[in-house]
Amino acid sequence: MEIIRGLHNVHTRHQDSVCSIGNFDGVHVGHVTLLRNVQHEAVSRKVGSLVITFEPQPREYFQGKLVPARLTRFREKVELIREIGIKYLLCLPFDEKLQTTTPDCLIEKYLVETLNIQHIVVGKDFRFGKDASGSVQTLRTAAEKNRFTITQIEPCEYAGATISSTRVRDSLQNGDFNTTESLLGRQYFMMGPVVLGNRFGGNIGIPTANIRLQRYRSPLEGIFAVRVEGLENDYYGAAYVGTRPTIGGTEPLLEVHIFNLHREIYGKQLKVCFLKKIRSDEKFDSIDSLKVQMGIDITTIKNWLKLRLQKEF
Repeated sequence: MEIIRGLHNVHTRHQDSVCSIGNFDGVHVGHVTLLRNVQHEAVSRKVGSLVITFEPQPREYFQGKLVPARLTRFREKVELIREIGIKYLLCLPFDEKLQTTTPDCLIEKYLVETLNIQHIVVGKDFRFGKDASGSVQTLRTAAEKNRFTITQIEPCEYAGATISSTRVRDSLQNGDFNTTESLLGRQYFMMGPVVLGNRFGGNIGIPTANIRLQRYRSPLEGIFAVRVEGLENDYYGAAYVGTRPTIGGTEPLLEVHIFNLHREIYGKQLKVCFLKKIRSDEKFDSIDSLKVQMGIDITTIKNWLKLRLQKEF
């Protein structure tokens, strides 16, 4: 999949495509259904498939640090969209210029003049343009004039309610990973390179691989049983997501104590899949108290994994 950063980088090969537009945060079952429709339509027309998304996400632009937790960082979103088979991903900077552009102008300049789209696939409640004033009907009116076509996808449901990024976020915060997996169609994961930390875990005998989350807020916090991908084999471990309040931390961080791994892995790109929540984050009175609890958490996770996988850790 080719990533196009900004409208000025659109070339002739990117034109005449089947496209869709959205944040696609989490790339849940509803998103996947829509994007597979894009891919299928593109193959049947023998043209490219193109997804348009934004950085930052519009809600982040308007709400800043008060925005709900992002489910997927840009790289995670890219990997999930790539797996569907989409050919091009156009990432537009969401800024004052874009947020004040009218729906008609967006259609004319972006979709028609620059991209010359053949077909667009959108959800039932799709909104776009200044003040979210553009709708599916706005697109239909423009399509008649500009000779592109539209498919409108009905929402996907699970347990009698529409699948949404909000529902995924809520299920994660509640530690309900069964529901999360049903909404996503996969296990929830975070990914990133292992960075050098302050060696706090190593200094107390519990070394961790540290991954910076680089987001305003995390959709998870606490202690989790996880599977780690990205090394020569899959590993299992105990993960912490939080700001480390016991030692005065402020930045959200993912730390993973990987079982049966005894070497440095700085710079390795890891994919950490969350299997079960063990407990919520908390601030301890002392480092000794924290260390005792970490030992308990690790034992709990190893026992749970033993029952689940029928193997020793």
